Amino acid sequence: MNRKLKCAIIDDEPLARELIKCYVEKTPALSLEGSFESAAEAVKSVMEDNLDIIFLDINMPMLNGIEFASLIPTHTRIIYVTAYEQYALDGFKVNALDYLLKPVSYADFMKSVGKAIEWQTMRDAMASQTKSVPDMLTVKADYRLIQMRMDSIRYIEVQKDRVIFYRTDGEPVSSLMSMRELEETLPSDIFMRVHRSFIVNLRRIEIVERNRIVFGKTYIPISESKRDEFLDRLRN
Repeated sequence: MNRKLKCAIIDDEPLARELIKCYVEKTPALSLEGSFESAAEAVKSVMEDNLDIIFLDINMPMLNGIEFASLIPTHTRIIYVTAYEQYALDGFKVNALDYLLKPVSYADFMKSVGKAIEWQTMRDAMASQTKSVPDMLTVKADYRLIQMRMDSIRYIEVQKDRVIFYRTDGEPVSSLMSMRELEETLPSDIFMRVHRSFIVNLRRIEIVERNRIVFGKTYIPISESKRDEFLDRLRN
């Protein structure tokens, strides 16, 4: 990886915030883009700055670190920095890259940075491969990046906090992508959202029964508002 990782710090404790800032500034692989005393204050900047990492406290007023994690772009990874060990499980539920317990030593800080560099190096390499193979889709699944062929995806189910890709050539893949991110990523000439919870590959459809699509023993509902558009696209 030839570039620095862009990062921000969000913590309502001034001393803790200053310590992480000191660590970031002495680490050549990192570039500090902002330091904030609350998650609410940081939202706008985080959305605009295309960050790689956020060093994030959890127990903060108004908007806590777990809630904030659900608002940020999926390519931005979180390293939680908190005094409360009981939050670790919640942190990993939102796919945090790592978890640091206060007071943070520089050695532990660098271990987390190492994980971030490893993740970003892998992500950059796979993104480069994907550009040269436009029929591939790269998704984040827990702590892995998985590549799958676009034409292997039959349909995608959107659940409360994740999406599940059902494929012709492998087990289902679960990812923390949002519906918005999915619709921006998938080619619109191949995929269509037919229901609030389902996106289908139009090229994989073989059977349609009234208001549902049949994939083997699975039935995908077609919303009334989407039915005419769906049928038009199938015919064309």
